[in-house]
Amino acid sequence: MSALSIGIATTAITIRRNLTPSSSSRPRVSCIGWDPEGLLGPPQTGHIARREFKRRLERDTEAREAFESQVREEKERRRALRQSRVVPDTPEELIEYFLDTEAQEIEFEIAKLRPRLNQAFFSHLQFELGQLRFAVSKTQNAEDRLIELEALQKALLEGTEAYDKMQADLITAKENLTKILTSKDVKATLLEMVEQNALNRSLLTLLDENIANAHNCNQQQAAEFMEKLRGAILRYMTV
Repeated sequence: MSALSIGIATTAITIRRNLTPSSSSRPRVSCIGWDPEGLLGPPQTGHIARREFKRRLERDTEAREAFESQVREEKERRRALRQSRVVPDTPEELIEYFLDTEAQEIEFEIAKLRPRLNQAFFSHLQFELGQLRFAVSKTQNAEDRLIELEALQKALLEGTEAYDKMQADLITAKENLTKILTSKDVKATLLEMVEQNALNRSLLTLLDENIANAHNCNQQQAAEFMEKLRGAILRYMTV
């Protein structure tokens, strides 16, 4: 998926298979007492009070480092998992592939495999659902399978719809940003876009990525210009 993630609102899948690691086996991230804004209050006067305040800060630092370590480990785990997965060739196998996908990875997999999520795939999924719904005799396994596939179908339909909308919004945002950056009268262009309701979060997201890239490439003048432009867009969006 593009770094310009605009928030795919896919339904969280709870159809974990036995071979999928359970949430209890993964590291839990707990709330910590990190206090970068000084919410603990200023140090009180007195030697003992200052030492106690310092100890509290040290404990917070350790908790923050532990939290950041857990985040890094989770990112590495997910990266390794993504690289280890082999995309199947048939619709039948692709269904099993998605059933074995962790909930937090479903958006990534939809973006990666969007061309495979076509009419043929959804027709096959619907066919299997029909067989399960209208079976003469139903076992508990069949009932469980039906629930799994219904949840999967809902998640994939909503996910592909959101992904397609995101891509369409991204294309429009690129066109609008190019129009603004090449305009001889930026203010007039922004006013025109306000009337067209073309100033939105997608445009800001794209602009933020361009600002970050400019900073990374030490293009400070371009970054400063786009930051001013961002402020102007925000003002017009709230008018």
